[in-house]
Amino acid sequence: MKLEVFEAKTLEEAKAKALKALEVEENELMYKTEEKKGGLFKSATVILKAVTIKEVSEFLKEKLSDILKNMEIEAKFETSVREEQINIKIYSDKNAILIGKNGQTLQAIQTILRQMVFNEVGKYPYILLDVENYKEKKNNNLERNAKRIAKEVLKTKVDVKLDDMNSYERRIVHNALSEFKNISTTSEGEEPHRHIVISYKED
Repeated sequence: MKLEVFEAKTLEEAKAKALKALEVEENELMYKTEEKKGGLFKSATVILKAVTIKEVSEFLKEKLSDILKNMEIEAKFETSVREEQINIKIYSDKNAILIGKNGQTLQAIQTILRQMVFNEVGKYPYILLDVENYKEKKNNNLERNAKRIAKEVLKTKVDVKLDDMNSYERRIVHNALSEFKNISTTSEGEEPHRHIVISYKED
């Protein structure tokens, strides 16, 4: 995975250069920036190092293959990109090993992959790593539970603190309740004990 480098007077100009050169929309791009100080008579410029999410997806497929090979697990997987999120679904005859107790092995692999991208790009990608439909079912349960609790909060007007969740799970809850009238969600605490509080709010 190679980052393309673009330099301009402003971030917007550098971004425009990157989008034109790589022929993508902004939501299909991952990038990091740094400021290059100017000389005595030169103004500072912005350096943007960018890569397409499609390339990141290919990079992840390659690294996932290496991880599964080291685990001595044969598997096939499908990848897709939707709204800046890279979805990878694994198909194997060793699903239980890949998932682990309470999904811990699957979560660990996802964390490793995110860190690998961060080491290259300087940003963490949104990844949904799933073994067949395990994560999808878990996420649907998380959404249903959050909506059920939100309805209780609307009735009682009493705040409810949810269990500790990772950033991805918190994002699911925030999104699931974003359209709920008179409900607000806030993340509190420090990692790894960060959680969401569902609160009633007046109009």
